[in-house]
Amino acid sequence: MNKRMGSIGAAAATRSWTHRFTFVLLVAFAFGLMLIGKPDSVLVSRVRMMMMDIAAPMINAVSRPIDAARETASDVRDYFALKAENEALKMQNDTLLEWQRVARELQAENASLRGLLNYQPGPKISFVTASVVADTSSSFVRSLIVLGGTRAGVAKGQAAVTGSGLAGRVLEVGERSARILLITDINARVPVVAERSRDQAVLAGRNSDLPELLYLSRDSDVKIGDRIVTSGQGGVFPAGLPVGEVVSVDGGHVLTRPYVDFSRLENIRLIDFSLPGILLNDLGIDTTKALLPGKSGSILPEAAE
Repeated sequence: MNKRMGSIGAAAATRSWTHRFTFVLLVAFAFGLMLIGKPDSVLVSRVRMMMMDIAAPMINAVSRPIDAARETASDVRDYFALKAENEALKMQNDTLLEWQRVARELQAENASLRGLLNYQPGPKISFVTASVVADTSSSFVRSLIVLGGTRAGVAKGQAAVTGSGLAGRVLEVGERSARILLITDINARVPVVAERSRDQAVLAGRNSDLPELLYLSRDSDVKIGDRIVTSGQGGVFPAGLPVGEVVSVDGGHVLTRPYVDFSRLENIRLIDFSLPGILLNDLGIDTTKALLPGKSGSILPEAAE
């Protein structure tokens, strides 16, 4: 019993001394590494660079086949994508060729029918694109000043439009500038028609963002969301110019929001549709007494006999 207790005590003492000795050795080894690495940092750096120089070519040699395989896979994917795109383009080309054939047939038929009807083409449309240089709008007037006058071919009464729709008409013209009366001005009147119901009216500005439709018939079927376009009545504007959309139908008051955003106007197109309405009336010419072509001073197209 005493021998066993003695052997256990000796083993415990040995383990204790071993742990202490191992800990001391590890601390000494770490301290030694710190001492060696600090003065020989240049040597360590050189060794690290030598290892990198040795490993870099090997890494490059190993990565080349991988890069080549990756490029090959990409080329294969591109090939199949181009093949599919080529097939789609061939189908589109066949469709376009068919539409071209149909268009040529319709063009020939249209020309033949025009010849049978003795069709006379309308007047040539010309336009000038001008920059907006000033917004002269206030509580009492809604107008713009644009950089384009008689020298550029601008004339009184021409339609002022944007890509969205009708903005107004030329009210006054100088040599280099012109004033545009917007359709929201209280003095603006535009003959219009509801595109869906074909109800005719007059768009009247109110010096606000929402002009009103006047002179609608009592049984009109104008509803919110209906598109409003020019009717062509009175020779003021040609038919079909987009004007706005109905946003309110309250009893006898129908309000329309113009398609043109007047707060963002930078450029505007002034179009001469060669209509006699405003242009001739503003010049004081009596259109009922205008002379026919072939006579002195003629300005109107020949009336049908």
